[in-house]
Amino acid sequence: MMNDSLWIIPALPLAGFLLNGLLGRKLGPVFVSLLGPGVVGAAFVLSIMAFNRMLQAPGLTISQTLFTWIQSGNLNVPVTLLVDRLSGLYLLIITGIGFVIHLFAVGYMRGEAGFWRFFAYLNLFIFFMLILVMASSLLLLFVGWEGVGLCSYLLIGYYFEKDSAAAAAKKAFVVNRIGDFGFIVASLMLFWLFGTLEMAGINQQASVVLGAGSLMVTTVTLLLFVGAAGKSAQIPLYVWLPDAMEGPTPVSALIHAATMVTAGLYLLARMSHLFVLSPATLAVVAAVGAATALFSATIALAQNDIKRVLAYSTCSQLGYMFLAMGVGAFGAGVFHVMTHAFFKALLFLAAGSVITALHHEQDMRKMGGLAKKMPITGFTFLIGALAISGFPLIFSGFFSKDEILWQAFSSPAGSTLLWLVGLITAVLTAFYMFRAVGMAFFGASRLEHPEHVHESPWVMTLPLMILAFLSVTGGWLGIPHSLGGGLGITNRMEHYFEGFFAQVPAGAGHGDTGTELGLMALTTVLALGAMALGYRMFTVNRERALAWDQTDPMVWKVLRNKYYVDELYNLVVWRPLHWVSDKVLWKTVDVKGIDGTVNGAARAARGMGWVLRLAQNGMIEIYAVSMVAGAVLVVGYLVFLTE
Repeated sequence: MMNDSLWIIPALPLAGFLLNGLLGRKLGPVFVSLLGPGVVGAAFVLSIMAFNRMLQAPGLTISQTLFTWIQSGNLNVPVTLLVDRLSGLYLLIITGIGFVIHLFAVGYMRGEAGFWRFFAYLNLFIFFMLILVMASSLLLLFVGWEGVGLCSYLLIGYYFEKDSAAAAAKKAFVVNRIGDFGFIVASLMLFWLFGTLEMAGINQQASVVLGAGSLMVTTVTLLLFVGAAGKSAQIPLYVWLPDAMEGPTPVSALIHAATMVTAGLYLLARMSHLFVLSPATLAVVAAVGAATALFSATIALAQNDIKRVLAYSTCSQLGYMFLAMGVGAFGAGVFHVMTHAFFKALLFLAAGSVITALHHEQDMRKMGGLAKKMPITGFTFLIGALAISGFPLIFSGFFSKDEILWQAFSSPAGSTLLWLVGLITAVLTAFYMFRAVGMAFFGASRLEHPEHVHESPWVMTLPLMILAFLSVTGGWLGIPHSLGGGLGITNRMEHYFEGFFAQVPAGAGHGDTGTELGLMALTTVLALGAMALGYRMFTVNRERALAWDQTDPMVWKVLRNKYYVDELYNLVVWRPLHWVSDKVLWKTVDVKGIDGTVNGAARAARGMGWVLRLAQNGMIEIYAVSMVAGAVLVVGYLVFLTE
């Protein structure tokens, strides 16, 4: 594949969107089922070719300039597609995981009236995400950034007849506009400072134009972080992501694993040379990431909806990634983006397989014993749970999560407190995931009609098996030196990103190989204990655990109701805005001010017309009196008011 063919990669899903959108209804589900996944699969093949070509290119970068989009004064924005080590890895994740999810969706969405519309939106989602990661400039990246926001709105609200789905779509759209404001302001400031929106140029000049630790670089990076926090669901802008579960389950898998929520992390990684210049911003990123990781994990403990458990798990895992970025471990953060894409897509699709088999039942309290009825789904969900829980030495989550914990402890920008928060989060993750495993797949069955439950068709189970394989093997690319060094095993991810990301200023990092192995052992023992406890409580002692749950202890009630954050936002933000909009902006400014002025002018004109109408009534005596009065006024003026 030549460099001048890079445009075909995003063009394929765009063509799928157009063809499915225009012809899908007429040509039927077979056409849509072949075209929807087919264009993404073809894009995946081309992405592999582009990735291999990038690895052989000078500077490990290839690009293609299609045309000049904007040329005005100093502003020059070409449409240039870029494949380097960061965007190349993202290309493989987006198209590879995206293809598997599309394939699963063929079975999951079969029989839906809007089958063609769903795949049109799904293809468009992939297109915009590809534009986002292949863009060379902030402005082109913003096109993809807003595009994935639009697609999330369309797909979360796919069942728009449901009020809850429509409300969730609007919530996602509005919350992300807050983050987008930060992105836009930061982009304008960067153009003012650098005279360009090309990200490579900004990264190259960052240390020259902006002083390390200056107010300007801190302001710009904090604004970029606001944008990233909105897309990647960090405190306080995380509230849209759990409600995004209102969309079909393949949408949840795509949003959580391969597209929208990874966009914010991509932005931070892409602009790493800016972020390392501001220790204050890195500290904020790390603190917010750690807080989000722990906060979301505690909420996941008490959720009974299987998709909501996974949704809050995503918020928590994204917090881990931001923690890595905040301590300057950009490569570790991107490594976890990759492994998380594998096991989180697997978990969501396996949950979707269960939901389909149970006729859209999502409450885990009404499940149990599903592993016997759905062995492939049960086994692959267990693999996903082991991966996200960090089962040692085998599963992918162990390697990427442990790398983040070690960097949080040993990096000059890290601290023992950040490591401790990450450790507690890892333990909670292991507990709530095996709580879900126990409630849904093992123990006594609580199914209403167990005789009707059966394994999903191959078009749904094949993607589960592919993702299960990746969830096991994906982490082997990042085996740490402390484990593989003695065996001559190279940390391929570390080698892959060597020299790509900016480094935090050298400082007093701490820890050695012995310390790393000791902390790894501690994390592993605690996580294994949490897995066993979660499984035992909700399988062996399930009735007791559920009975305790039903007593509604205060702590559990607070966690189940998500710390009442939505209610707090409703009280503090929505109601005041509604009052201002209703009482002030509408009824005062709009009705009395604007409408009053316009209507008043109309009434004045009508009154003047009524007065003038008296002078045009056809009565000669009125005309005569008017003429005499006018003559008197003229004579009076000439006599008394002029010399």
